[in-house]
Amino acid sequence: MHEKTSWQEDTALERYQMITPLLDDDIDEAERLRRRKKISEDNGISERTLYRYEKSYRESGFTGLKPADRTKLRSKKLPENFDELLSEAIQLKREVPKRSVSMIIDILEMEKRVAPGVLKRSTLQDHLFAAGYGRKQMNQYVEARNSSSKRFCKPHRMMLVQGDIKYGIYLPIGRHGAKRRTYLSSAIDDHSRYILYSHYYDSQEGSVVEDTFRHVIQDYGAFDKAYFDNGHQYTARQLKFTLARLGIKVSWAPVRSGKSKGKIEKFHQVVDAFQREADLKKLKTLDELNRLWDIYLEDAYQNDAHDGIREYYESLNCPVPEEGITPQQEFNRDTRALTFLDVTTVAEAFLHHEERLVDKGACISFQGRKYETKPSLIGYKVGISYDPAAPEKITVTHPTTGAFTAEPLKIGSFCDKSPTLPVSMQEAKPETSRYLDALEKKHQENRQLKTDALSFAGYGKEADKDV
Repeated sequence: MHEKTSWQEDTALERYQMITPLLDDDIDEAERLRRRKKISEDNGISERTLYRYEKSYRESGFTGLKPADRTKLRSKKLPENFDELLSEAIQLKREVPKRSVSMIIDILEMEKRVAPGVLKRSTLQDHLFAAGYGRKQMNQYVEARNSSSKRFCKPHRMMLVQGDIKYGIYLPIGRHGAKRRTYLSSAIDDHSRYILYSHYYDSQEGSVVEDTFRHVIQDYGAFDKAYFDNGHQYTARQLKFTLARLGIKVSWAPVRSGKSKGKIEKFHQVVDAFQREADLKKLKTLDELNRLWDIYLEDAYQNDAHDGIREYYESLNCPVPEEGITPQQEFNRDTRALTFLDVTTVAEAFLHHEERLVDKGACISFQGRKYETKPSLIGYKVGISYDPAAPEKITVTHPTTGAFTAEPLKIGSFCDKSPTLPVSMQEAKPETSRYLDALEKKHQENRQLKTDALSFAGYGKEADKDV
């Protein structure tokens, strides 16, 4: 991804996360004003600016939050030792997270690290926030909930989806048949407890979570909000960026608060029962494990009466059938319509973006392979985008060429020490000399002009004799 594009998208993502609490349609205007005021105080930004961000998002979506296309340069007014000052400011913030920016500036001035009045509060606030040490970021979980164990349940499906990864059993899928840990990535609908997608993988990288939620969105459409723990897979920029592009809000559970993820944790008890049985099968492959898990999930969970659903309706004084209600029944009977998205929109949202340098052969390297680009891009850095589920197909972008698909370089049976130049840069073999042809034509034209001049001069002499 180009540097300019990257910082614009990073800024848009920061703004989106900042205004997420204001986009909740279930709150009244008084509550929205209260939230806006708190966000303004926590982040050192005016309420007017927050309102502008909200308006831009509602009108243009995630794109509306991107800053104007301009070059970011450090202000010449900053002191030469600003990097050192910022480092000290971060240290002071880490020592006491509740220290205000004004107090940090006072300390730096009293320690004679900077002259009085040189550092501005707004400037230091912006740089601390960009470095991840703003007030909101430092005190993200300082304020405890009124009741962390208070139960909650959304009134309709696809309003809130929880995601989590659980350790699976060991399988002989490593190198030379060595046993490796498997990992189960799952997504559960908060209202119905229906499992939208659950699959075993051989790793717990961020791509696993992306694959899980790609299936959720492809099969059931968009949902309002995602709820995750603070694992690196769920706080990764790519996942936040993807969900933001699709208009899906994200919130994270307080640190070390298992009760806040009660529904997915309760589901993991079902997983434990399955894994005890799966261990007895002495499975050899991941495919076999997932095949048995799909069967178990459907028959022993999705279509089995759920005590949590009964408890929810009884708390609302609603009658519940004696046989209970299953997660699948509750999901299917919900009156809220599913919101399916265009396949192209979903695919673009899940694309990964990187940057590569085009070599002398007009090729780029990507995941150990060479891809052909265009000769005009030799020596330039280009942006590439690709689907992690199909990395063999990549799209290359550059301001001079636009976007195009790059194909893997095919290597023939004969190897030449000198790399072959692209066709458009190879020496052409002409059938004639265009220079000599043009010179000959010019010579003939000049001779014709001389002939015409002589003929005209002779005509003039004949005319004089007649007189």
